[in-house]
This record gives sequence, structure tokens and C-alpha cells, in this order.
Amino acid sequence: MSVTTPAAPAPAVAPDAHHEETGIWSWITTVDHKRIGIMYFITSLLFLGVGGVEALLIRIQLFRPENDFMTPELYNQLFTMHGTTMIFLVAMPMAVAFFNYIVPLQIGARDVAFPRLNALSYWIYLFGGLYMNASWFVGAAPNTSWVGYANLTSTQFSPGLNVDFWVLGLSILGVSSIMGGVNFITTIINLRAPGMKLMRMPLFTWMTFVTSFLLVTALPVIAVALILLAFDRFFATNFFVASAGGDPVLWQHLFWIFGHPEVYILVLPAFGVISDVIPTFSRKPLFGYPVVVYAGVLIGFIGWGVWSHHMFTSGLGPIADSFFVASTMIIAIPTGVKIFNWMATMWGGSLRFNTAMMFSVGLVGLFTVGGLSGIMHSSAPVDLQQHDSYFVVAHFHYVIVGGILLGMFSGVYYWFPKVAGRFLDEKLGQWHFWATMVGFNLTFFPMHISGMYGMPRRTWTYQAGTNVEFFNQLSTIGGFILGVSTLIFLWNLWKSARSGEKAGSNPWGAPSLEWSIPSPPHHYNFPALPEVRSREPMWNETERKEIEAVTHMVPEVEPEMPNSSFWPIVVAAGVTMTWALVMTGVWWVPLLGLAFTAFGVYSWAFEDPFAKKAAH
Repeated sequence: MSVTTPAAPAPAVAPDAHHEETGIWSWITTVDHKRIGIMYFITSLLFLGVGGVEALLIRIQLFRPENDFMTPELYNQLFTMHGTTMIFLVAMPMAVAFFNYIVPLQIGARDVAFPRLNALSYWIYLFGGLYMNASWFVGAAPNTSWVGYANLTSTQFSPGLNVDFWVLGLSILGVSSIMGGVNFITTIINLRAPGMKLMRMPLFTWMTFVTSFLLVTALPVIAVALILLAFDRFFATNFFVASAGGDPVLWQHLFWIFGHPEVYILVLPAFGVISDVIPTFSRKPLFGYPVVVYAGVLIGFIGWGVWSHHMFTSGLGPIADSFFVASTMIIAIPTGVKIFNWMATMWGGSLRFNTAMMFSVGLVGLFTVGGLSGIMHSSAPVDLQQHDSYFVVAHFHYVIVGGILLGMFSGVYYWFPKVAGRFLDEKLGQWHFWATMVGFNLTFFPMHISGMYGMPRRTWTYQAGTNVEFFNQLSTIGGFILGVSTLIFLWNLWKSARSGEKAGSNPWGAPSLEWSIPSPPHHYNFPALPEVRSREPMWNETERKEIEAVTHMVPEVEPEMPNSSFWPIVVAAGVTMTWALVMTGVWWVPLLGLAFTAFGVYSWAFEDPFAKKAAH
């Protein structure tokens, strides 16, 4: 049944936030989860621009057959860095941006469990991304694709610094992700408001919870693989060198044991976003809330048992192939359950198709297409034909871009009023949505056809007369339309943050706890912790009034929050320095970075985060 919500209350008058510091230095040293979330988001947008330019250059090269727009080596560097950038520097940190800003607000917490560790996670991410992209300036960008298959990454076939940048850069980024996962698990378990049981948490918080467990369990797997590869490259071991008794297939197993949970690390946050957005703009509770929760948890578990469907061509044998065929088909069940629940939520609801809702519905459509092509790949005989063709590229982008980027866009349009206290321009949002949908489908749908014609992925060029010229031209045109759509989005962000229409505390009439506090929130989030008694507290009239009486009051004494700290950025710089100095090949040089890191950690340990500051 539909839910009737009262008119949104007027924005509360904020108390004098005299304890909240301003200026660039305050942002550099901040431990406030909201500011860190904003920094994650802005940084991921910058890397989105980098990855987008790399993609457009690739599409220019493939616009016509036998093109000499760039060299094969540059092409290899571009598609390697495009994949690496979009996965590790855009999709994951953009989700973490939402984790940081939204989750503590949804559970009624004043901050994350470990504020300084949270800051450290961001700075390591930033420095790791800059280190990875610094490879362009020394002519040694990674060039072996983002999956880094052995033996291609061995010193025999890649003797330069290209793979070294990739190995060490991913290692740095992995440290950041694991820290974030530990932080959010601890936050969600320990810092929920009174009465907020696990089965009363919003779906976005639930999916953050599952994703965090995947982060802390999947990242160590790729860390082991990267360490073994680093030993092969720097210490002449032979873990993956077949000629010396190693096993290149071992790399594939390690990478995809991490790689397929990684898909759900990317997708589940987007599922959480639309599980909050669709009920709000359908004006009814999410259909089958417990089932959607269990489906998300089940995806997290089953995701560990499907990795070898990426390896049907590696000769695993019929028994192994049969198992992974079955597990791949099974994992479609909880995903399908979610889709049916979203559709059932919209069925009979009072639908409002604003931009946030349109991106959510678009995600359901595009992800369904990508999921169905994934089911096709679950059949080993079909996979043998389509493996390493552009059909797989199409499937991957429908799942990842259609399932992640559209979800993140939906989340931005949904929560921007809470973050900025202003609405994003709805007309520009509509242009952004339609340009994205047209550009996306024009880019990636033709790849299904070019793949069926036999066009292999990761190729620099192709011959004329192979029936794929037209489809590559469509993909290139679509790619530039996607670029224009992103520019519209960026302009909307800039324009609306400065002069957008002001929003109240709950402009959408949404049901969850973050909408009970002023927009933007105080630096301490909640003057006092509210008590939650239901799953949709803001849709229960009595409960809503009780909560707003707490969340809109002006405290006589502001809650004590941790002070800013310079040491997370020092430690992050030390960690990055240590990894970077490994490339010198001199065993004692990285010790300089370790010494710098140790100095930062020592100073951090003896810093009182709640020390009283001198009066101005």
C-alpha cells in the first residue's frame, strides 16, 4: 500500500558551528566522515575524467579499420589504465564516498568507528592513484591489461617499469580498501542508534555491510597474488613462470577468486542505493525487505564460488566446468529476486519519475541485459565461442557501468540535497539521464554483434571487410555522447552547489533516519542519538515527531568530536613512498619510506584526538 507522508518540515536553524574549522588546511587534516566522503567523491570524479579520456582515445583508434592514430604500445597502455582506473580509482572509491557520508547518518551515528583510520584510507587511495598515473609521465604506463595475466607480466615479456607501477600501485590501493572495510563493519555493528536492529537498517547500509565483508576477505587474495608477482619481478622467483616450473594458471585462479567478489563489491552498493530510492519515489515500503536483505547476503556468499567461469578455456576439465556452470546459474537467482522485488515495489505505487528514480529504473533495465548475457556465458560451450571477444566487453560494461555508474548517479541526485542543502537542477538531470542512456546503449550494445562476428578484445586494430566496421563506428559515436552526458552532470553539480534551489531536511519525504536532520548536517550529525522503533521511522507520524524533536534541537553544549589530525596524511605518504622506492631494486632504499611511516605512526599513537584546543 502507498504511504502518505506529511509535508517536509522547514530547515532547522543550525546552531553556531564555531567548533567546525574552515579553510583548505581543515580539509587536509579533517577526520569528519562527511568531508572525507566529499573528498572521495571529488577525487573519483577527477579519475573518472582520466579514465573517460582514455576510453575516448581507444574508441578513436577503433573508429576505422587499420587505423594508425596511435601505436600498439600506447593502445595497450590506454586500455590497461582505462580498466584499472575505472575499477580501482572510480567505481570502488565512488561507492566508498557514499559509505562515508550516508551510512553514519542512516544508522544514527556521529561518525565512523575509526575517524583517523578513515582519513588514512582516503589519503592512501589518493596517493596510490597519483602514483599509478605518474607512470604516464615516465613513459612506463602499465600495458598488460587490468587482469595482468601471467606470463605476460613476467620480466621476460615485460622487462620495463610498466608492470612494476601496476603491481605496486594496486598494492597501495588494496591497503586503503581493507582499512575502509574494517572501519565500516565496526561502525555498523557498534554505532547504530538505540532501537536500530539489523533488520531495521536501510538497504543501503545493509549492502555496505555485505560489501565491507567482501572487501576484507577478497582484497587479501589479490594481495597474495601481487606479492608473488612482485617477488617474480624483483627477486627472480618463478611462481608464475612456466619455463622454470611455475604455473601461469595459478595467477588466473588467484585473480578471479578476488575478481568475481570484486564484481559484487562494485554492484552491491548500487543495489543498496536503488533499494532506498525506489521505495521513496514509489511512496510505499520496499516489497519483501527481508528477502532483499537475504538475497544480498547470499550474493556475497555465492560470489565466491563462480570465479572459474572466467577460465573455461584454460582446460580445467569437465567436472570443474560443470560445477562452475551450475554455480554461475545459481547466483542469478538472488539477483533476479532483487529485480522482482524492485518491480513489485513500483507496482501500484504512487510513482514520481524524477532524475534519481529514472536512473534507478535505468539501472534495473541495463543490469538485466548484462545479467542475461552473463547467464549465456555460464554455459561452457557458449563461453568457448565468446571468450575474449567483444561480446564479453559488452557484457562486462552492461553489468559494471550499467549496474554501478547509473546507481551512483541515482544516489547523487537522491542525496545531493542532504549534502549541499540544495537540489540538483532537474532539467539538466533529465538531459543527463537521456544522454547517458542513448550514449551507453549506442556504445556497448553493438559490441555484442561485433563480438559474435569474431572481433577479439584487447586488439589494437582490425582488418577491413570483417563486418565490424559499422558497429565500431556506432560504439565510438556512443562513447562521445557518453562523454557529453558526463559534462552535463559535472556542470549540474557545479551550478547547483552554488545556486541550486534550497532544500529542507526531508525534501523527498523519505523514510530513513538521515532525512531527520538538517541539510546539510551539523558536523556532529545528531545533537542527541534518536531512538528508532521501526524500519521506516520517518513514515510513522508519531515516531517522526519524536525523532525530529531530538534531531532538530539546539544543544546547549555541542557534542565532543575528534580533532583534526595531520598524521594520517603523513602515514599515507610514508606507505606510498615505501612501495615506490621498491622500484629502485636496492634492498635498503625502501627502508627510508618505512622510517617515515614509523615516524607518522609513532606520532599518531601519542596524539590525543580529544585534546582541548586553545581559545582563540
